[in-house]
Amino acid sequence: MWLKPDEILLKNAFKLWVTEEDNEYFVLQRRRGYGEGGGGLTGLLVGTLDTVLDSTSKVAPYRILHHTPDSQVYWSIACGVTKEEISQHWDWLQQNIMRTLSVFDSSEDITSFVQGKIRGLIAEEGKASLVLEEDPEKFREALLRFEKWFELPPKEKLVTYYSCSYWRGKVPCQGWLYLSTNFLCFYSYLLGAEVKLIISWDEMWRLEKTSNVILTESIHVLANGEDHYFSMLLHLNETFVIMEQLADYSIKRLFDKEAFQREPALSDPLQITKRGLEAHAKSEQFRTFFRLPREENLLEVHETFLWVPFSHFNTLGKICLSENYLCFASQDGSQCHIIIPMREVVNVEKPDCSSRALTVSVRGKRALRFSEVRDYQRLANTIRSRCGISASPQHSASAEVIRGECQSLINHFEDNPEDVTLMVGQKDSSKAVSTEALMTVFHPQDVENLDPKMLKEKMKEQSWNIHFSEYGRGTSMFFTRKTRDLIVRGVPEALRGELWMLFSGAVNDMATHPGYYTDLVEQSLGTSTLATDEIERDLHRSLPEHPAFQSDTGISALRRVLTAYAYRNPKIGYCQAMNILTSVLLLYAKEEEAFWLLVAVCERMLPDYFNRRIIGALVDQAVFEDLIRENLPQLVEHMTDLSFFSSVSLSWFLTLFISVLPIESAVNVVDCFFYDGIKAILQLGLAVLDYNMEALISCHDDAEAVTILNKFFDSVTNKDSPLPPTVQQASVGNNDKSSHFNVDISELIREAYEKYGNIRSEEVESSRKRNKLYVIQTLEDTTKQNVIRVVTQEVRFSASHLDGLYNLFKRQHFLCCYWTMNSPALLHHDPSLAYLEQYQLGFQQFSVLFSLLEPWAFCNPKSTLSLWVFRLIDENQDGLVNFKEFCCSLDTLYSGSFTNKLKFLFKLHLPPAFDLPEDGVIRKSPERGRGKVDLQAYLKQWQNEILKKEETIKDLPRINQSQFIQFSKTLYNIFHGDPEEESLYRAVAHVTSLLLRMEEVGRKLQEPSSPPPPTKPADSGAAADSTAAEEASTSPESSDTSSSNASQDAAPDLTEMEWSFSFEQVLASLLNEPTIVSFFDRPVDVQTKLNQARHAQLKLKANK
Repeated sequence: MWLKPDEILLKNAFKLWVTEEDNEYFVLQRRRGYGEGGGGLTGLLVGTLDTVLDSTSKVAPYRILHHTPDSQVYWSIACGVTKEEISQHWDWLQQNIMRTLSVFDSSEDITSFVQGKIRGLIAEEGKASLVLEEDPEKFREALLRFEKWFELPPKEKLVTYYSCSYWRGKVPCQGWLYLSTNFLCFYSYLLGAEVKLIISWDEMWRLEKTSNVILTESIHVLANGEDHYFSMLLHLNETFVIMEQLADYSIKRLFDKEAFQREPALSDPLQITKRGLEAHAKSEQFRTFFRLPREENLLEVHETFLWVPFSHFNTLGKICLSENYLCFASQDGSQCHIIIPMREVVNVEKPDCSSRALTVSVRGKRALRFSEVRDYQRLANTIRSRCGISASPQHSASAEVIRGECQSLINHFEDNPEDVTLMVGQKDSSKAVSTEALMTVFHPQDVENLDPKMLKEKMKEQSWNIHFSEYGRGTSMFFTRKTRDLIVRGVPEALRGELWMLFSGAVNDMATHPGYYTDLVEQSLGTSTLATDEIERDLHRSLPEHPAFQSDTGISALRRVLTAYAYRNPKIGYCQAMNILTSVLLLYAKEEEAFWLLVAVCERMLPDYFNRRIIGALVDQAVFEDLIRENLPQLVEHMTDLSFFSSVSLSWFLTLFISVLPIESAVNVVDCFFYDGIKAILQLGLAVLDYNMEALISCHDDAEAVTILNKFFDSVTNKDSPLPPTVQQASVGNNDKSSHFNVDISELIREAYEKYGNIRSEEVESSRKRNKLYVIQTLEDTTKQNVIRVVTQEVRFSASHLDGLYNLFKRQHFLCCYWTMNSPALLHHDPSLAYLEQYQLGFQQFSVLFSLLEPWAFCNPKSTLSLWVFRLIDENQDGLVNFKEFCCSLDTLYSGSFTNKLKFLFKLHLPPAFDLPEDGVIRKSPERGRGKVDLQAYLKQWQNEILKKEETIKDLPRINQSQFIQFSKTLYNIFHGDPEEESLYRAVAHVTSLLLRMEEVGRKLQEPSSPPPPTKPADSGAAADSTAAEEASTSPESSDTSSSNASQDAAPDLTEMEWSFSFEQVLASLLNEPTIVSFFDRPVDVQTKLNQARHAQLKLKANK
């Protein structure tokens, strides 16, 4: 490998290097302790030194130096892993450089020429991906060590590497940590003791930062039941973030495709870089904080001061710029932030160059003044270009006129909504979409008769109006502590829909997708899927006590929103609890707004909640358990098993407390959720447990604890709710329990914020990532246990052997997914399918794994025989083999009787295994999805499996001539390399001849009585039989031929003499050969096979 010329002092290194060849300008050296005469104490010391210092010499112990006769300075220009590699570089220098150097007069010119030539060679052979790395030269050397040490497939992309210590028990091993797209690797070499560790990200259960007495701060990894600790990292936080990103990336790509498909930035595993991961992490944090669409990416960050008009001072913070949004967040603890969509910006000015300030004008006659922006000129130009604003004053003025005209049109359409249909040209069917919140239809406010509750409601509205006048209203409103205080006190009924849209970011989604919902409603109208069936079933279970959902108006609106969303996102489709949430959204928001609120909740605020496995809710349950341990130690002491709270809190998270609280109280919780996200739900959950602490500690079982919590939720009221008794849920029940102490929801929420408001959103997100690994691996482990339980009934493997086989099967499934996004295995993997069908192998994957595990080494991955085995065990012929089918075939070959093993080999040479399409291509498996399920087909398949009879040897068809010839060749393949190979070959030849003679005698006996045939034809018939016997007794080298070739070879001149054998004949003949019987009866060491396969699995992929 050519190296960037690097100056070295040879006098300090002469003891570590031995000169092999030299000339006037170049020196070829070998590292002491390597190659001939290597080893011993010198080799141990040099190897240890190379590993600790991260020297390339550890994996490339040869090098070439350049020097000039009149200089003491040497330049390293090449290194090599082997003598052959370095010799090629040496020969190239001799042939292409040495002759040219003689024309130069000075040594400086010679050195400059050599350095330029070497840099040119590096540029030519350099990989394109290295351009993205921060230090391509050093990264290139690290990549060489990574590839040499770990022997992973060439496509495996190294992301970054760090020096660290790996703890083996209580002993640290100093070495290097390599993080690649699919693996965490560590290498250490100390005084002859080599430590090599390879862990795939998809095997990890835990990834967290820890500290104890011995390790002040370290990274803990739990994988395959083993704990691994890495410490002494110079940049521990940076390392942990990269590891967290890679683990999350792997989990999403391999287990959670629904989430991964929303990550286009990381779609190609071969292009992942450290810089890209860091940028992705920052963009993710940026989108989460400002509630922006997932298409937005953080492009620029500028430190600045923003003039805050309501406080009359400049607040320090950062401008965060994305494709379509300008955001600001303070850093001085004032918790002030603002989101400005680029579509709202009308002008950008630079009023004061001395203070490096710029003013951003937005609609509504508002302006934001940023000062002390270091690169204010470029920022102003960037904002102008993204908003389509010219720096020219005349253009700015004309743009302002156009915007003014647009604003007047918008105002006109707001006053005359009937004109919108004429302007846009909407279809008549779109008029079915409701344009009013259901609460305004079914509970209109009586302006004339104001009771005390309504008066208080009006006072709340007045407080918000004052807030709007100071902090702005709409998309450019300032978010401050005061905003949160107003939220905690309760949002007025009239403003709830507007504020939910604003806080969730749904207002931006709707503004950038005009007409999208109407189109979805029209497209999804009349569709019939599994999701629509489930929606119809749950429509009348959604807030059935509310008048809005006792009428067709509310039910129809709910049906349209849920069906439109299922049509938009078929991966989620419809999940229980979505109906309850959507019902509440429809009460306070218009139908289209409710749709976009549902999008914000399902795809941003509660990721992975609403799918078949509700992974997001399970993750947040684990986060909740961590918070209970941290904040409620008394409860933890009494109830060591916190899984009870996980089961109880599931409905809290899935429905945002709507299913357990009265509706008039639950909406206050939803207010807080849209402002603070999941943090608000976690805080309230802690407050509920804290409020009932004494009662929970004194209870004796889970049932009693559930009763206590249910009674508490029934007692929660909203004393300020203006809703009438017909709408309220709590009023009816509480009249009968006047003696029971009631809890006001506003007080409960205020208490939650006071006691647990210090929980930071960043900590919650970090805990989510940490727990997601454990939750998904737990689900995967449950799948494995269920599969093993089913398969155990069919095979003779022990549970531990099945566990090892399953791990190999699953890893083989993933191996084809590691380096591509178009893998059929990824497309077929669906966690919602039955356990056995979640992981299946196509032919290419199967052939590799089967060749590692089959007991006789007769079936290499590229042989036609692999295809026959695959076709034989693929019972439903869908082009995929599941774990049960795979295990049953191995069980027959490992533990089956002689008869069963022979039957398996016999059936390999019968249709459908033997008769292949001419092109040898296996037809594709049917598309899988969540469409309508054909239950009748499933029931019929189940019935056929129950009624399926045990196959007897008499049921097998006869094997014809070409099939028998190939069967004989297969036997030769099996016996090849065995210590008793010659005697086995003779036994097969003897059986073949015996069978042919038996067939000839049988044919003669079946012929009708007639004069004896002439001698010549008889001789020709005997000659034909002997030819067939020779064909069947062919050498192993020629045995791997296709069936079509075999039949063509055997076909000539035998049309009148076709012969065939039954399985009983073949079995009886082979039973007479003790050598063959003893060969097939030999026991197989299953554990040894599994261990060998586990170590060879990755290397086989690397060598392909």
